[in-house]
Amino acid sequence: MFKPQFAITNPILKNIGIIEGAKEVIDYAVLVPAWEAKFKDEARVRTVHFGTKIEGNELNYSQAQRVLLGQEVLARERDVQEVINYRNVMEYLERLGERYGMSGPGRGVGAYTEVWLKKIHELTMEKLLTPEKCGVYRDTKVVIKNSQTGDVSFRPPLPLEVPVQTEEFFNWLNSDAGRDVHPVMRAGITHYELARIHPFIDGNGRVARAFALLVLYREGYDIKRFFSLEEHFDQNPEEYYAALQKVSRDKGDFTSWLEFFTKTVALELTKIKERVRNLSIDWRWRDRLGRQIELNGKQIKLIEFFADKDKIAAREALTVLPNVSPDTILRNINDLVKKGVLKKRGITKNAYYMMRK
Repeated sequence: MFKPQFAITNPILKNIGIIEGAKEVIDYAVLVPAWEAKFKDEARVRTVHFGTKIEGNELNYSQAQRVLLGQEVLARERDVQEVINYRNVMEYLERLGERYGMSGPGRGVGAYTEVWLKKIHELTMEKLLTPEKCGVYRDTKVVIKNSQTGDVSFRPPLPLEVPVQTEEFFNWLNSDAGRDVHPVMRAGITHYELARIHPFIDGNGRVARAFALLVLYREGYDIKRFFSLEEHFDQNPEEYYAALQKVSRDKGDFTSWLEFFTKTVALELTKIKERVRNLSIDWRWRDRLGRQIELNGKQIKLIEFFADKDKIAAREALTVLPNVSPDTILRNINDLVKKGVLKKRGITKNAYYMMRK
């Protein structure tokens, strides 16, 4: 029976604290709808690009972005297909999160199923494997080799053990004991265990990361879908793979891996939190406003400029919108004053503007 062993260490507690703090800021920030859409789109591109890049995909960020927009790129057909497939996986996760998710962590979330796991693999490997191998557990042995030395670094379970160990993992994930674990740690355990079992002939890394993301989405940690963990994994591959391999060296103890995983989530959410705080209108006003404020593109740029300044003279705003007439800039600033975003102090040439606190 699968029962993950780990200790709740100070680094894990610290990381969870950072995650919870960032989550609160992001969840309650009042953002312009256009910026929410922009954050989600960027996160999806980063997830798809870096989630495939770490597996050897040769498309650069710009090319991956164009593929996701339905535009043609000059590249290997397999690389393009991998990006399309992982986009389809992200859309599937979002549908599952919305249909079967919940508003917060706890026992209310429904059971996870192997059907979902197999569907994620089917979407991941569509047109990359023959149809009879997509969404089907492997029936052959596999080994994981070091790409530089060629040495075998890991031997996944034998094919006959895959269905049994996968079932045992899902039994734990759906159990009361499993649900007692913090959702971010559940996601980390999911990531590792599915990578370790290696249920499929290919695509296991993407499937493991995707299913871990599903756990976050369903258990109240979708964080508006503004974040992407894959970029951190891709930018620190040696640390990432070393953390995965250390569980085996520690005789199945997940502690070091969970320290790494929670740190990765904390780093990403901290980065997103700072961007949200700079662009939100204003996160500190959430109790007073409690609503979205309709702004145009010029006003969004002005607010971003005003956010970190104590006060701004109207003439200084000209540097933010160099191709816009002074009258238009002043008209937009006055509109922000009417909407309660800015306040005006002084008169005529000595007038200046401040963000409302």
